[in-house]
Amino acid sequence: MQLINQAKEKFDEKSEQLIDTEQRLVKHCQSYIRENPITSLGIAVAGGFLLSRLLSGGR
Repeated sequence: MQLINQAKEKFDEKSEQLIDTEQRLVKHCQSYIRENPITSLGIAVAGGFLLSRLLSGGR
């Protein structure tokens, strides 16, 4: 039972770390997009184009 409790505590700790990291990443991305809207748009367009090429199988 102690092993299960330790695993749960470790899982909860890692879960909190992951949530914190995700929130910091979102804030960083939002800040970058506000500071560089044209570059962000270009990245989004290029990513969409590449994704469409990959999913279409090059047809």
